[in-house]
Amino acid sequence: MCGIVGIVGKNATKITLDKMLKVQHHRGPDFTGTKVLKNKIALGHNRLSIIDLSSEANQPMVDQTGRYEIVFNGEIYNYIELKSELSKDYNFKTHSDTEVLLASYIVWGKEMLQKLNGMFAFAIYDSIKDELFGARDRFVVKPFYYVEYEDSFYFASEISTFKEAGIPLVPNEKVWSSYLSYASYGLPSESFWDGVCQLEAGHCLSYQNGTLRLDRWYDFVSRIELIDNAYSLQEVQDIYEKLLIDSVKLRFRADVNVGFNLSGGLDSSTLLAMVHQLTSYKDNIKAYTFYTGDERYDEIYWVEQMIKQTQNPLKKVKLEANDIPSLARELTKVQYEPYGGIPTIAYYNLFRQARKDNTLVLLDGQGMDEQWAGYDYYTTSSTSVIQGVKTSPTRIEVLNKSFVELASKPSYPQPFDNKIQNLQYRDLFYTKIPRALRFNDRVSMASSVELREPFLDYRLVEFAFAQPQEYKIKNGQKKWMLRQIAQKYLQNDIVTAPKRPLQTPQREWLGNELVSFVEEQIEHIAYSPYRKWFDIDMMRQQWQEYKDGQQDNAFYIWQWVSVGLMIESKEE
Repeated sequence: MCGIVGIVGKNATKITLDKMLKVQHHRGPDFTGTKVLKNKIALGHNRLSIIDLSSEANQPMVDQTGRYEIVFNGEIYNYIELKSELSKDYNFKTHSDTEVLLASYIVWGKEMLQKLNGMFAFAIYDSIKDELFGARDRFVVKPFYYVEYEDSFYFASEISTFKEAGIPLVPNEKVWSSYLSYASYGLPSESFWDGVCQLEAGHCLSYQNGTLRLDRWYDFVSRIELIDNAYSLQEVQDIYEKLLIDSVKLRFRADVNVGFNLSGGLDSSTLLAMVHQLTSYKDNIKAYTFYTGDERYDEIYWVEQMIKQTQNPLKKVKLEANDIPSLARELTKVQYEPYGGIPTIAYYNLFRQARKDNTLVLLDGQGMDEQWAGYDYYTTSSTSVIQGVKTSPTRIEVLNKSFVELASKPSYPQPFDNKIQNLQYRDLFYTKIPRALRFNDRVSMASSVELREPFLDYRLVEFAFAQPQEYKIKNGQKKWMLRQIAQKYLQNDIVTAPKRPLQTPQREWLGNELVSFVEEQIEHIAYSPYRKWFDIDMMRQQWQEYKDGQQDNAFYIWQWVSVGLMIESKEE
């Protein structure tokens, strides 16, 4: 788990590379490596040591012949199995998954991507072909941003890194307008900044002779079509449980301390209970949970019920309202795009505590709702993609008409013949999962902690997604199959509890304890070039109404805060 940086072209200098790596230092404080080749390609790496802690595993890493050079961010969980398969063709010098990834490319070419079980964003330079090859994992767990600027190609793990290369970051008004108008976070290849693109989920790229080529290497829809969905109920349960156990075991491969990010919900509780029964892993594994002291939102009761069952050490990390302004500003610098409000800040606070405790890897329960249809709107007519928000989350009337006209109302592919799977597909590749993974990558790496997602093992996602609707939703109960499996591991009250959105008192804090913080951000907008996006008088009027008690949701208030924080960050 690290940060990667690269430049191809006339601007590939060590001075620029060092500046870019310094901004990403939090992603890998254990070692910073650079390599400039032929005065036309520069590769850099911020290392957070998780597997093979020796210096031999530092990056950039070169192969035995000196032909290939790699920078890699992520983990290849099945690296031991791949290494065994490759050993007849490659003489390994380290115990790292990085070298296994490099050897896989040398032996199998880009077809090796199909063999990888992991989260990854990497680039490999072939000095003979003078070609850069890069790839990103199936569900965008790890980031890969790129820019073509002044006859050079740049890539990095975080957007703010490009500023240090002298690349101007100009807001993409179409993306910002879509966000403020329709709560859209952009399409899979977009960012909130002109010219800054993302490598899409399951895509790879090559850059050669000044030409960029993008290709899809993972076709989710085709994969689903290949899966037999005619299994009996018991067969599905047995197959999925076996895959789940294997996924959890793979994600305990680490040479550092591993812990848990625990909410009181079904998903993370199931994860902890399963690990507890894998006896070689259970002893002294710390569980972390956040709370605010507001019983309307905290899940401490459910968390403590779970801990009574497993007896894991529990670290409760409290978020106070007066922590928000400073933490929000810190987080804006690493996100550099709008993020998920105070709940995301609460996660950030949790990861900071884990780092203090030297727990360098945390497991998280992300992904179950999307593969087993756990959200309320899967069974209602609601078009919202924000769980628990019934009214429009945005306030389009606060935006100037000319700015709104730039927006595109989000529209998503529907490759399947039923509503549920099309909603699941949307959430996996366009809304829920990409957003959550982007937020969570930045908050974990800002604290130099690795976050792993056992439920996003592609084998699990594909198999669950392909199952018929009656295995997902039965008698009005969502995630039905998961609940059948969880009964073997959990107390019944956790198994049958309805889904609760993981929340904080964001609505109340923004309208009370954080009034001055919000008003500061509104004033940033009012006296900046971005005031042209808004009707400032209308914004102030709606803010007053919010303070007076019209607090059906706080999403639009956080949108304004996000713009204000962006303005602050750009001015620094």
